Amino acid sequence: MLSQLTPLRIVIYAADVMKITGRKESAARKLLAKIRKEYKKQPGNFLTVKEFCRYTGFEEEVVNKFLVG
Repeated sequence: MLSQLTPLRIVIYAADVMKITGRKESAARKLLAKIRKEYKKQPGNFLTVKEFCRYTGFEEEVVNKFLVG
């Protein structure tokens, strides 16, 4: 019930990618950089969970489970 009240994050970080994929930090950052490039974002711009999922093919529900907690 508490998880229903907690809003989900919309931004994904390298630490999240590390948890989701099991990659090391440098590989996670490179993946995020590739995704930013694909979506024509500047290096400092945030990536959304939706963009990450669209690029990787992961389902948002699965990714969100890694972001909560």
